[in-house]
This record gives sequence, C-alpha cells and structure tokens, in this order.
Amino acid sequence: MSDLEQRLAGALRLSVEDLDESSDLFARVELSIDDDRRVRHQHRALIGVATCIIGAIVSVTIAVTDVHEGELLMDWWILELITTAVLVGVAFWLGPLIKRFGRSYAADVFRANPRTGKSFIMLTDVAYYLIFFSYILFTVTFAPRDGWQDAVNAAQLQHETGRVAGILLIIGVLHSANLLALPVMGRLLTLNRRLDDASPVQDRD
Repeated sequence: MSDLEQRLAGALRLSVEDLDESSDLFARVELSIDDDRRVRHQHRALIGVATCIIGAIVSVTIAVTDVHEGELLMDWWILELITTAVLVGVAFWLGPLIKRFGRSYAADVFRANPRTGKSFIMLTDVAYYLIFFSYILFTVTFAPRDGWQDAVNAAQLQHETGRVAGILLIIGVLHSANLLALPVMGRLLTLNRRLDDASPVQDRD
C-alpha cells in the first residue's frame, strides 16, 4: 500500500470513528419512505382527477356539438356554460393544490407565530375566492356580443380563451405576491413579538 493510500485510509477511518450513531435513523428512513409513497399517491390522484375532468369536458362537447355539412356547430350559450364551469373548476382545484404544496413554506415563515400564520392563510384564501368569483361574474355573458353568432365562431372562441387565460394569470400573480409578502409578514410579526417580550424587562429596569 502506497503512502497516499495509507493517508486516505487513515482519514476515512478517523471520519468513521467521529460519526455518532443516530438512534432514530430507522424511524427517519421510514418517514421518508412514507412521505415519498404519499407524494406518489397524490400525484396519481391528481392525474386521475385531471383525466376525469378532461374526459367529462370532451364528452359534453361531443354530446352538444352538431355536424352540418361537414362543419361542427355549437350554440353560443353552451360554450359559455362550459367555459364558466371550467373557470369554477380551476378556482376550486388549482387554489387548494397550490396551498397544499405551500403549507411547509408558510409554516417555516410563521414558525414563531403559528396561530397568526393559520389565520393569515385562511384570510388570504377567502380573499382569493372572492377575487376568482368576481372575475367569473364580471366576464360571464348573457347575450351574444358584437361579432358573435348563434353558433360558436372564432370571435367567441378568442373571448373564452381569454377568460381562461385571465383567471390563470390572476392565480399566478396572487400567489407570486403571496410568496413575496409572506417572508415580510413573518419577519415583522417576529420582530413585534420580540419587542413585546423585551418591553416588560425594560420596564422593570
């Protein structure tokens, strides 16, 4: 064995001797496996739900679409109802989905004030849903717009596509703002709590 190999072997032996055995290593490995299994189950459930929703939309579209002289015809109000249902589904499905993956982030931000963090998240959820449904009500159409026809045409398709894109943009902007605001809120609450804890000590002095 060369001198270099002996030095490497000695260094590895010392590093092994310095390691402390972890009594909860097996439990942590089990928790990691359970978390991985739960994440895979959630992904499969999300894929299943998305597949069912897409299948339902396609089935309804096929059922209410007529074929006339080789062209697909659909009444304008049917597409309006389908788009509104899609918007409501996105609001109810995508919001909780983002919240589920952001719980650990919010818990880390509000670790010093867990009750305040829960209240803040609940209030923001209420605000989000109010914004979502306000957007849906503002954009719903009860009579054909200018350029529309009794059957669906390109102008209406462009309008409905813009509605879906709009709610996705609103969700993205709101959650991006929330990601930026949460650390600031958590920091301010932590500082206020430290000041409140320090005030009685200063008063005694």
